[in-house]
This record gives sequence, structure tokens and C-alpha cells, in this order.
Amino acid sequence: MRIDELPTPALLVERAALEANLDTMSAALPGARLRPHVKAHKCTALAHRQHANGHAGFTCATVRECEVMAAAGLGADLLLANEVLDTRRLGVLVRDGARVTVAVDSPETVVAAAAGGVREVLVDVNVGLPRCGCPPERAGELADTARRAGLEVRGVMGYEGHLMLVADPADRARMTGDAMALLTAAAADVGGEIISAGGTGTYVDNTWATEIQAGSYALMDTAYGAVVPFGQALSVLGTVVSVAATHAVVDVGLKSLGMDHGLPTIADAQVWFCSDEHTTFAPETPVRVGDRIRVLPAHVDPTVVLHERMHLVDGDVVVETWAVDMRGW
Repeated sequence: MRIDELPTPALLVERAALEANLDTMSAALPGARLRPHVKAHKCTALAHRQHANGHAGFTCATVRECEVMAAAGLGADLLLANEVLDTRRLGVLVRDGARVTVAVDSPETVVAAAAGGVREVLVDVNVGLPRCGCPPERAGELADTARRAGLEVRGVMGYEGHLMLVADPADRARMTGDAMALLTAAAADVGGEIISAGGTGTYVDNTWATEIQAGSYALMDTAYGAVVPFGQALSVLGTVVSVAATHAVVDVGLKSLGMDHGLPTIADAQVWFCSDEHTTFAPETPVRVGDRIRVLPAHVDPTVVLHERMHLVDGDVVVETWAVDMRGW
């Protein structure tokens, strides 16, 4: 099949760029140094590619992701890097033989983990992003609470997500060091062998974590493309549906693009705005109704989850079609 046979909008993944991205990251963070985050692609076929590159442990954001990964034979070491107050479904996975570790940042999440049948936890520490995570100085106390509840504390995690898109490399490195100083101090109080942190934006800078939770590197988006050396593998294929004297319209809009990091990009064009089903743009060279063009998203994660499948392509040829099978909760 060729891409001009696909109904649009369609999610495309350029095979050569994907393979180069996987190999680049695996060379930088081999084996257990990388715990790929599947929330970025939600696709077990792609996770199998990451596993084949030597990464046996994975990071998940939802219970559903853990369930589908385990069902796909990728449940040897899953970290749910999120607080969960109903862990019964995770407990079923553990009883069925998967290894599932969950993040905890409060006595309530400790109780929930134990009650649902989860046996292992990481203490989630706030290292500067005002989201989840306990204060660093409370991490040791929370670890003691977890052990008294019968849980094994494998270590700590902390996400310096507020630093992922810092443009200046020196600033990003310095700020990452500050964040990790908080996490390593907490790790000394907590114990355990794991310090889990990082992401695609800080994978070079974060030398303190024992494992990095990078995900976007595989497919990439234009926001990360400005700060890290990975190729743009992901695009949304669209069809030009209207042409005027000053602009054109492609059938890729808010319902097929993640927009929280800004407007998408179209080569040789200025994007004006997006609406539900459309992106309006001013092309540098004329386009015609029916032309196929590729729209590059600014944020990969919320783009992928809007699609049921992604098409692995070599140029204009569809090589494989993969289900985005970890959608939902």
C-alpha cells in the first residue's frame, strides 16, 4: 500500500528515523539505564522494538498501559510512574506473574498499593515540578510507612519535567543537577537500588539517576526537536481540501493533533491556525486540492492517543500498520 491510499488524517512513522532514534538512545543509555516510557507511543509493537534493543523494563502512566504491556509479554518489570488509589487491577497482574512497581507519595497511596495486592513501590519525590511527589525531606518517613505496610521499597523516582524544554544546554544541565541533588538526598534516606528520573529532554544531563524514563525520543515532535538530537519520525498525513488565493486548508485539526505545545509545522508553509478538523496554512509554493501533505505535531504523546493506529512507512510506502493499543485507562 502507498500512503496516498490511506484515509486521512493518518498517523505516519518514518521507519528509518524511528530505527535511528532507537539506536541512538540505546547507545547512550544501554540496557537497564533506559526504562522507556510507553505513554509517548501507546503501542506494544513499538515497545517490542525497544525491548529488542535491550530494554527489559518499561515505564507506564496508566493501569491500562500496564495491563496491555503484560498481555503482550512485556511485563517483566513495569513501573507505573503515577499515583493510583485503586490498585486492584495491578494486583491481578502481579498475581498472574507480572512485576509491577507503583509510585507512592502519601500514606494514602501506600495503603492503596498494599490493599490492591501490589508488592513493590518507589517513593515519588517532588524535585521541582509542581505535580506529584512528596517533599524530599519526607521521603524516608514515607518509605518506613511503606515497609511497615509490607511493601518492598525499591528506591525513589522524581521527574524534572519542568526542565525538559529548557533551550540553553548549560542552564538545563545546571538545573537538572539542582533537581537531582534533591532526589539523591531523598534516596539516601529511603534506601533501595533505584533512582528513576529524567526524560527525553534531560537524558544527557541526568547522570545521577540509575534509570531514565525517556519516551518521546522514539517518535519525536517539533518541541523536543529544538533541544535534543533525534529525528522527526512522526507526522500526520493530511489531504488538502480547500485552496484560496492566500491560504489552503488540510484535513488535520484539533481532533488529530496534540496542541498543548503550540501549532504544528508544515514544510515550506506558515501555519495560521487549527480548528476541529482543519489546519489553515499559507504555502510558499502553490498546492492543489487533493494534495497529500505531512503535518508535524508539536507534542507527540497527545497526538498519538487521538489515533487508533500508526503506519510505519518508507517514504510513500506503508511497510506495516501498528495498533495504538494502550489507549484508555
